[in-house]
Amino acid sequence: MRKVLWKRWKVAAAGLLLSAAALSIFAEAAQKKIPAGSIFVPDKGKLNVLLDGKSVGHEEFEIAPAGSGWTARGTTTLKPPGGNASSVTGTLTLEPHGAPISYEWSSQAEKTNGAHIQFENGVARISLQMQGARAAFNQDLTFGSPLIIVLDNNLYHQYALLARIYDWSRRGTQTFSVLIPQDLAPGTISVDQTGAVSADGKTYEGLKIVTSDLTVILYLDSSHRLMRLDVPDAKVAVVRE
Repeated sequence: MRKVLWKRWKVAAAGLLLSAAALSIFAEAAQKKIPAGSIFVPDKGKLNVLLDGKSVGHEEFEIAPAGSGWTARGTTTLKPPGGNASSVTGTLTLEPHGAPISYEWSSQAEKTNGAHIQFENGVARISLQMQGARAAFNQDLTFGSPLIIVLDNNLYHQYALLARIYDWSRRGTQTFSVLIPQDLAPGTISVDQTGAVSADGKTYEGLKIVTSDLTVILYLDSSHRLMRLDVPDAKVAVVRE
């Protein structure tokens, strides 16, 4: 009798474990569900940062749905020739149509700095914390549109987001408000498709970004996934591994 009861208990316990596992998988799937009206798609990868053809660092990133919006997170570690190693991490949350909700970054070089930015109705409310400072530095920046493009220093996966925000059905030159958080610098960029571009024997869809002092070329696959980024004037290339 005891053996029968023990077998029944084991079967029941196994059933409970399976049910719990199924619920866990279901919950994870629900959490990863792509929000309605999204212009983004999930992406994850590693980027090799090249300076004059030589590797000086890497970035690991992930773009994923989170609740009713999206989260894009990346960490870049750099070791330039003759320089000190540094790293920067950025986490950006966005609406499904591309408008930013919040952004946090932290950097580790000679000093550790960080900031939190909240976006609302075209205003970026910045709280900057610097090592050794007694209090945070607060500043509000106002933009003409709630659709602000965040392009932070050395966080190249954010260009993958821009490639999704660009309206491919309309094409042509499109202008966006831009924020470089680590520089506390607002500005504008123009973005235009270039047609086919080639690198390493492969052909891609090109997207050209022009800032006040730089031109950046994105190399995108047929689904507009970022495969490579070139900054010709700085002799920098960022290549997906």
